[in-house]
Amino acid sequence: MDTIFSLSPSPPPFSAAILTGNHHSATVFSSLRKSSSNSPEKIPPPYTPIFTKKPLKHLLNSTPPPNLHNKLWLSKKLSPPPAPPPPPTPPPLLAKNEEMRKRVENKEKGRIFVGNLPLWIKEKEVTEFFRQFGAIKNVILIKGNSGNEKNMGFGFLKYEGPIAEKAAMKAVEFDGVEFHGRVLTVKLDDGRRLKEKIEERNMWHEAMEGSGRDFKKVLETQPENWQAVVRAFERIKKPSRKEFGLMVNYYARRGDMHRARETFEKMCARGIEPTCHVYTNLIHAYAVGRDMEEALCCVRKMKDEGIELSLVTYSILIGGFAKVGNIEAAERWFEEAKKRDLTLNAIIYGNIIYANCQTFNMDRAEELVREMEEEGIDAPIDIYHTMMDGYTMIGNEENCLIVFDRLKECGFTPSVVSYGCLMNLYIKIGKVSKAFEVSEMMKLAGIKHNMKTYSILMNGFINLKDWANAFAIFEDVIRDGLKPDVVLYNNIIRAFCGMGNLDRALRIVEEMKKERYMPNSRTFMPIIHAFAKAGEVRRALDVFDMMRRSGCIPSVHTFNALVLGLVEKRQMEKAVQILDDMLLAGVSPNEYTYTTIMHGYASLGDIGKACEYFSKVKNEGLELDIYTYEALLKACCKSGRMQSALMVTKEMSAKSIPRNTFVYNILIDGWARRGDVWEAADLMQQMRQEGVPPDIHTFTSFINACCKAGDMQRAMRAVEEMETVGIKPNLKTYTTLIHGWARASLPEKGLKCFEQMKQSGLKPDKAVYHCVMTSLLSRAAVADQDNIITGIQHVCEEMVESGLTVDMGTAVHWSKCLRKIERTGGNITKSLQKTFPPDWSSHRTLNATSNDDENEEGSDSGDDERSSFYEIKKC
Repeated sequence: MDTIFSLSPSPPPFSAAILTGNHHSATVFSSLRKSSSNSPEKIPPPYTPIFTKKPLKHLLNSTPPPNLHNKLWLSKKLSPPPAPPPPPTPPPLLAKNEEMRKRVENKEKGRIFVGNLPLWIKEKEVTEFFRQFGAIKNVILIKGNSGNEKNMGFGFLKYEGPIAEKAAMKAVEFDGVEFHGRVLTVKLDDGRRLKEKIEERNMWHEAMEGSGRDFKKVLETQPENWQAVVRAFERIKKPSRKEFGLMVNYYARRGDMHRARETFEKMCARGIEPTCHVYTNLIHAYAVGRDMEEALCCVRKMKDEGIELSLVTYSILIGGFAKVGNIEAAERWFEEAKKRDLTLNAIIYGNIIYANCQTFNMDRAEELVREMEEEGIDAPIDIYHTMMDGYTMIGNEENCLIVFDRLKECGFTPSVVSYGCLMNLYIKIGKVSKAFEVSEMMKLAGIKHNMKTYSILMNGFINLKDWANAFAIFEDVIRDGLKPDVVLYNNIIRAFCGMGNLDRALRIVEEMKKERYMPNSRTFMPIIHAFAKAGEVRRALDVFDMMRRSGCIPSVHTFNALVLGLVEKRQMEKAVQILDDMLLAGVSPNEYTYTTIMHGYASLGDIGKACEYFSKVKNEGLELDIYTYEALLKACCKSGRMQSALMVTKEMSAKSIPRNTFVYNILIDGWARRGDVWEAADLMQQMRQEGVPPDIHTFTSFINACCKAGDMQRAMRAVEEMETVGIKPNLKTYTTLIHGWARASLPEKGLKCFEQMKQSGLKPDKAVYHCVMTSLLSRAAVADQDNIITGIQHVCEEMVESGLTVDMGTAVHWSKCLRKIERTGGNITKSLQKTFPPDWSSHRTLNATSNDDENEEGSDSGDDERSSFYEIKKC
C-alpha cells in the first residue's frame, strides 16, 4: 500500500542527444560573425565553410594515399588545420548595448507598471480608472504574503488592440496623479522588474526544489527516523501540495492520525485545496489508527466538495473496516466500488478477502477468490497467505495445506511468509513437532528465518512449557545475527516467568532498555501476574510502578493480570482491593475482570459473592458471555446447589448461549460430587446429541461419578469409550479409578490400574502413591494376602527411589495400619518408615496412635479426612 501513495518522480530517460557536439561548432562560428560585424577596425573576409555540401563523396572517390606516412597523418598530426582565433572581448559599450537589446526583447508593448496603489484596492477599481486610454487586456495586482485579501501596493496593466502601445504612452502621462488618496507611479514596463522577479523566483524555486529533494531523500532513506523527516519537511519554506501529501502519507504509515490531520489542516490554511490523493492519505491515517468514524467524515467532506473517491480510497476503507472487524461496512464499500464501474484490482480484492478471513467467513472468501479469477485478475501471493491465515484461525489444516500446494502449482516460490503461515497453523492446533518440521523444510529450501517465524516457534514451545527449546530458539536468533525485537523479548520474558525465574525476567527488561527498546504493557503483564500468583503482592505492585515509570499507561488488561494472579493464589480480599485502585486510576473494570473475581469465589464455593459480581456485570451493561456463566455455574456446583445450576443453564438457553465442553464438565463434576451417576450419564447423552465433543476432563468427572456411586463396571466402560475416541487416561483418571477400586474394597484392581498407568508412560505423583498405599494398607490390615504384601513393598521401593516422603499426618495413619499388620514390626514396617518424614520418631508414633485409638470408638472420621484429601487432589 505504501507504494501506491509514492509520489517520488522517476529520473528522466537517458537521451543520446546530449552526446552530439555539432552545436558547439555552430556557437563558435556564430559568435565569430557577431563579434567581427561589430568591430569598426577590421573587416574579416567572407566566410567560407570548411566542409562542402557532400564531404563523404570526395572521401569515398578519392584514391588511397601512396605511402604509410600519408596514411598516419591524422594520428601524428603532422599538418593540422590552423586553430580558429579566440573571439575578441566585447567592449563595455557592446555589453551595454547587448543588455539594452535584452531589455528591449523582454519589454512587452502596451504594458505599464502602476505603483503606490492602496493595499485594499481591487482589480475592478484599477480597470475603471485606466480604461479611459484604451481597451485593457488584464490587470495583475501583486498579492501580499501575509494574506490573500491585501496586495503589495503595485501591479501591472496591459492594453490590447492595435492602439495598445499608444494607450500605454497616454497612461504614462498620468504619472503623479492622485488615486484614492495615493500619488500613483505610472511607467512603461521595460521588463526589468519582471526579469528581476523571474531571477528571484528562479533562485527561490531552486532553493525550494532543493529542500523538496532533500525531504524526499530523507523519506526514502530514513523513514524510521521521524525526527529527521520532520526537520527536512520544516526546512521547506512553502511546501506544495505534493510535499504536504507526502507528509500526511508518512504520518499515515506510522499510524499517527493526529499529526496527519494537523498537517492536512496546515495545508488547507495556506489556501491549498486538497485533492483526492491528499484526502486518501488522510483516510489511510485514520484507517491505520482504527478510527473509521473520522475516516468516514473525510469521505463525506470529499463528496461535499465534489471529489470522487478513487479505487485506492475504496481499498483503504475496506482494509480499515477489516481491521476493526466490521465486515458489513467492508462489504458495503466493496459493493459501492463495483457499482461505480471502477476497474477492480487484486489489492481491493485482497482487502475484502482479508476482512472475511478475519471474521472466519471462509466460504465468502473462497467465493471472492473465484470471482477475482473469473474477472481475469491474477491473485498475488499475498492473497494465498491471507487464505492460509484464515484457515489457520479456524484450525482447518486440510484446506490450509491445499492452498499451500496451489501456491506452488501457480508458479510461486514459497517465501518465509508462506512457511510462517504453516508454522503458525501447527502451533495453533498444538502440533509443535509439525511446526518444527516445517522449519527444517524451510531451511532446506534455503530460506532463512526472520523474527516473525522465530517468535512463532518460541510461542509454541512456551505454550507447551518446554522452556529448554524456547531458550534454544532465542540462542538461534543470536547465532543468526538477528537483533531481537520487542515481541521476541516479550516471549523470552514469558518463558522466564513460566519457569518462576522472575529476577531473570526483570533483567531482560533492563536489557531491553539498554538496547533502546521501549517495553510495553505486554512486557510487564506476565511478570506482574507471576509475582501476584506467587503471593509476592508487594513485588507485583513494584513492577506495576516500574511499568508506569517506563511510560506505559496501565490498561484494564494490566490490572486484570494482577487480579488473576491474586485470584489464583486465593487472596480474594487483595484482588477486590485492586478494583478500587482501578477506579482511582480512571480504568473501568470489564467483564473479564469481574469474571476472574467470580472464578475466585467459585473456587472457594462462595456462591453469594459470585452472584454479587454477576449482578455487577449485568448492572454495568457489560457483555454476559459464556465465560461469565461458566464462573457462575462453577460457584453453584462447588457449593452443591445443583438446582441453581440448572436455572443458570436455562438462562443461557434463553440468551442463545450454547453450552460447550467446559460447561458440561462443570455440571458433570457437580453431579459427581453428589454421587448422582444418573444425572451425569444424562449429561453425557446430551453432549452426544448436541455434537459437543467430550475431553479428558469430561470422562474423568464421569468416572468419578461412577466411582462415588460404586458402579465400577460403568466406570471401566467409560475408560473403554474414551480410548475409542482417541483420548488417553491421564494421572487424574487413574487416580480416580484407584480410589474407586479402594472404595469398592478391591485394592488388587487398583494395583492393576497403577501398573497400567506406568506401562502407558505416565509417571506417578505423590497423590497416586498415597492413594495406592492407603488402599493396600487398609486391605492388608484385614486380610493377609501375599500379593498385597508384595505390592506394598514394591510401592515403598518406588517411593524411596523417587525421593518421595509423606507428611506427618499420613505417616501417623499408615503407622496405625502397620500395627494391625505387624504388631512387633517387620519388613513392611522397615520399608514403609523410609517414606516417613525425617523428624519421625517411634515415641511420637506411639503417642499419636494411642490418641487415635482413644478417640476412634467406631467413628469413621479418618476416612472422611482421607476422602477430603482425595477430593482436593483431584480438583
